[in-house]
Amino acid sequence: MYAIVVNGGKQYKVEKDQILSIEYNKAEVGSTLDLDCIMVVDGEKVLAGEAAKSASVKAEVLSHGKGAKIVVFKYKAKKNIRKKQGHRQPFTSIKVTEISVG
Repeated sequence: MYAIVVNGGKQYKVEKDQILSIEYNKAEVGSTLDLDCIMVVDGEKVLAGEAAKSASVKAEVLSHGKGAKIVVFKYKAKKNIRKKQGHRQPFTSIKVTEISVG
């Protein structure tokens, strides 16, 4: 059984006991999240759209962190104008504990 969930404008394919990193969420470490489900596949049965709204996906928050540094470098040719910035995207690590239909 697996489900497609939406978080932070991105879609993730999740299965039970899977660990994944999603967009940063202010939930406390150890608390439970309810993820928005848009599709559930259970063997032969597929629920999508409005039918998938009855399904629920629960996940436990494991930790918060920051991703690898991305260097943003802007310059203007022949003008001696240079601007260097860095960015580390925050994320939340979760573990899917339950996928239930109905």
